[in-house]
Amino acid sequence: MSDSETTTLARERGPKPGARPEARLLWLLGPAFVAAIAYVDPGNVAANLTAGASYGYLLVWVLVAANVMAVIIQYLSAKLGLVTGRSLPELLGERLPRRRRLLFWAQAEVIAAGTDLAEVIGGAIALQILFGVPLPLGGLIVGVVSMVLLSIQSRRGQRPFEFVIIALLAIIAIGFLAGVVVSPVSWSDAAAGIVPRFEGTQTVLLAASMLGATVMPHAIYLHSGLARDRHGATLEEPRIRRLLKATRVDVVLALVLAGTVNVAMLLLAASSLRGVDGTDTIEGAHAAVVAALGPAVGVIFGVGLLASGLASTSVGCYAGSTIMAGLLHLRIPLLVRRVVTLIPALVILSTGFEPTRALVLSQVLLSIGIPFALVPLVKYTSDHSIMGVFANHRILTVVAWVVTASIGLLNVVLVVLTVAGP
Repeated sequence: MSDSETTTLARERGPKPGARPEARLLWLLGPAFVAAIAYVDPGNVAANLTAGASYGYLLVWVLVAANVMAVIIQYLSAKLGLVTGRSLPELLGERLPRRRRLLFWAQAEVIAAGTDLAEVIGGAIALQILFGVPLPLGGLIVGVVSMVLLSIQSRRGQRPFEFVIIALLAIIAIGFLAGVVVSPVSWSDAAAGIVPRFEGTQTVLLAASMLGATVMPHAIYLHSGLARDRHGATLEEPRIRRLLKATRVDVVLALVLAGTVNVAMLLLAASSLRGVDGTDTIEGAHAAVVAALGPAVGVIFGVGLLASGLASTSVGCYAGSTIMAGLLHLRIPLLVRRVVTLIPALVILSTGFEPTRALVLSQVLLSIGIPFALVPLVKYTSDHSIMGVFANHRILTVVAWVVTASIGLLNVVLVVLTVAGP
């Protein structure tokens, strides 16, 4: 489809047959909460606990900055889907020549695989913590349960799927906020952690991991499709304006919740796990939480981690399907994709590779993949030929490009410092 045709679509789409504008703002909320699951997945747990246990409150600023970036990015992603009636992968698939499209799909699939790896491993660790289940079996159980969750989306539609994911998000929030309530957090030190600074190569590595776990590429691709699928691909201009207003509320609420949970993880580790042996792994961190705060908090922590793994692996598989459909014009059943993408995680869990280390490294991989999703997102949402009257204002465009450049710079610094060594 040409740019002129897309412009016409963005400006002149009529209402979806049978659709009725919702009377209440509350009913318009939901897609951002599904995307927000990507911001509280097991990769976040590993990166945030490692950062807090190793460096205290030093990297609080990374989470604050990443969450502000995430609000901007997720709003732009949803806006793109609402205005054009297409997901970001679909727009890329229409505009990239075949060779570049295949290369872009390949890197996006690698990133999606890294995402799924973290989520299945995290769920398996939770099952081991709670019930002593061996890691490979735990990974298989997580995969099977995620198939059940995906079947809800396949059979019942997006809205029931949203309700299930939001319920799991509530469990995640309780699981990780409970520890902070009873832990001896130094709020003055936490406030000092808002000042940006590093302390060597390892802190840069962790910052990139935390950033990759917060501003996740697959969530950027996914949210545009979620917004379009929820509200329809044919909308009149007044309804687009109402939905954009609702989307801003949706994104802010969802990501404030996700950001609060992320900061809570780091504060918990900084206040209760600093200097404790073995807290460089999730299992060790859980044991330290139990020792410091009691078994009840340990169980709540484990339940939150399990909910995180189950919800995020379902959403991650959904995102992978969106990427493939948009870039390759190929759709395979979600459950088939779930089986295929489960295999790498089960292999890693079976080989004895330290699972928390695999989680942290997977988040660094995600951070490297962020610019590939961000650059076209900012470019398309700023283009009047694509977005028409809904193209980004100049200030938003500048801010979005600054965010993109900042993430790219962090990755360059990460590579340079890692190669140079400590």
